[in-house]
Amino acid sequence: MITVVHHPAYVADGQSANPSQLSKNAAIRDLLRAEGAAINWHEPAPMPPRWIETVHDPDYVAEVIAARVPREKERRIGFAVTAAVAARAQMVPGGTWLAGKLALERGFAANSAGGSHHALAATGAGYCVLNDLAIAAVRLVEEGDVARVLIVDCDVHQGDGTAALTAGRPGIATYSIHAEKNFPARKARSTLDVALPDGTGDAAYLDMLAATLLPMLDDYRPDLILYQAGIDPLADDRLGRLALTNAGLVARETLVARAARDRGIALASTVGGGYGADIATLAAAHVRAILTLGQVYSECR
Repeated sequence: MITVVHHPAYVADGQSANPSQLSKNAAIRDLLRAEGAAINWHEPAPMPPRWIETVHDPDYVAEVIAARVPREKERRIGFAVTAAVAARAQMVPGGTWLAGKLALERGFAANSAGGSHHALAATGAGYCVLNDLAIAAVRLVEEGDVARVLIVDCDVHQGDGTAALTAGRPGIATYSIHAEKNFPARKARSTLDVALPDGTGDAAYLDMLAATLLPMLDDYRPDLILYQAGIDPLADDRLGRLALTNAGLVARETLVARAARDRGIALASTVGGGYGADIATLAAAHVRAILTLGQVYSECR
């Protein structure tokens, strides 16, 4: 039984600049149902503003919730923050937090959205409105659910917002493996950054992931991993610069799930990036990641 967090508010209409990001959640949900896998579904509540404000500027939080984000910030985000997008933005951090809570109980849980790692304190950026990873991590630590959480970001883009928003916070560390020359142009400093050259393929990627992530897990010994499982390292991704195959991505999830389970670390995943015109193909890759993580984590018991 794989635990998945989903809410109808995750399904928002796509925007012309980036239709895949806000419309693929319906396809992910439908494909998970069609796969016939044993899914234990959970529905989150919206994240209370006071917890969002632990990492985001209160004025920006108010702009988002009221769907009155200034045009210059919407340009930086990449789409308009409508009422539906605002509702989604507040719900997704609640989903990532709930996935973390459920993972602590059950070992693994997945949020069927989330991974908005570019959102900064006073603005969204890079198709990200509010940073669910940072918000959830801070709440889990401050409410005493965990002593240490590690945010593991395997999206093709560096988790700059997450790194900036959690820097110096006790009980939170960040790891990002990404394409060095990809967005954002100005990188933040994660606890550990692993920058890869363009065209890195399966073997080199997996070797570097194992060589850098596994020692960090042993040294930091987190209670929980919040995992940004972006599929945009795939070779045919519209915004990616790496060259992973579908088999390589499955191997990545297998490595992460086994590493967590072998060390007794709870694992909660988020969807992260994945860009292209074919929503069904994107959704299939995201669902493959969720199912691989859940099945491998369970098999390792």
